[in-house]
Amino acid sequence: MNTDTNAIIREYLINQATLTGVVGTRIYVPRLPENATLPALGFFTRGGDANPYIPKIVSPSVQFDCWDDNPIGARDVYRALVDVLQGVQNQAVVIAPNTFYILGAEEETQGQDLVDAEIPNYFRVLTFFKIMVRASN
Repeated sequence: MNTDTNAIIREYLINQATLTGVVGTRIYVPRLPENATLPALGFFTRGGDANPYIPKIVSPSVQFDCWDDNPIGARDVYRALVDVLQGVQNQAVVIAPNTFYILGAEEETQGQDLVDAEIPNYFRVLTFFKIMVRASN
């Protein structure tokens, strides 16, 4: 399956009011742009696996960086992300003309509070999720 899992995950996240209530539409793949407005979320696929016997299903491992200009705000982004992603099952995601399904999502590593020493006033919470995606076509 030649599927852009980053696009599917972003489409799902951008339609989750719990998360967009915190970051708006500032959900970026693969990284935040320079001088991005905060709070924001950045993510990218860092690996994962595919089953050769079920080619329409892939399970990427995804790194999420939850950003804000203070550590509490970064934690708020992280909590909103976990609320909309942890344990999600069988959620349809339409990227016309195709429909995909997020069959499941599980946090691999709980949020880690980090301070970026090179970028002042940027705080982040780092987490990883395993997300199973299926194409319907």
